[in-house]
Amino acid sequence: MKTIGLLGGMSWESSSVYYRIINETIQARLGGLHSAQSLLYTVDFDPIVRLQQAGRWQEAGAMLAHAAQCLERGGAEFIVLCTNTMHAVADTITAQVGIPLLHIADPTAQAIQQRGFTTVGLLGTRFTMEQDFYIGHLQNMYGVQVIVPNEADRAVVHQIIYDELCLGVVRSESKQQYLHVIGRMIEAGAQAIILGCTEIGLLIQDNDSSVPFFDTTVLHAVAAVEYALAE
Repeated sequence: MKTIGLLGGMSWESSSVYYRIINETIQARLGGLHSAQSLLYTVDFDPIVRLQQAGRWQEAGAMLAHAAQCLERGGAEFIVLCTNTMHAVADTITAQVGIPLLHIADPTAQAIQQRGFTTVGLLGTRFTMEQDFYIGHLQNMYGVQVIVPNEADRAVVHQIIYDELCLGVVRSESKQQYLHVIGRMIEAGAQAIILGCTEIGLLIQDNDSSVPFFDTTVLHAVAAVEYALAE
């Protein structure tokens, strides 16, 4: 079993979900008292958020690259960056370590392709929904076409992530707002929806919509197990 390097804390709410899913999946695959060989580096999220808001992505990337180096020195054999948004600096991280980074968009796109979908809606932070690092990866690497919410809906989705879900606050009113946004993307042609922020699974469940959801947290965590167990 390879040692997983979990780069988390963005937010710790979703990092705890990663840890649980990875260990549950290892235990289900191997049985007995098996658990995942892993290291978890939790960054202080508040300074990262301030850098995001200021558009200082290079500095944020340097912080995460340092954390990844610490994981590598501790014995991690690959990196799992437990956030969608900070994959904006994935190249900065990989340039500073000698071990692979398991990109969150890859298992997501592969699951979409396996189901035969070609056009999906994307929920996430405004950075994920508006910048090219995520949408471009899906489109250029896998040919998956992406629909994003309109500007007003993007603002609502973003605000709920940072002001509620990252703080562990789950409100039924916010869930209804998300479902309205999802409904509008379905009307625009989305065949399925990517839950493209690692906290959204705290709010939205599989049976909440008429179309399938692809929860990036679950897909990424399970992909980490498969990579760790692969010969």
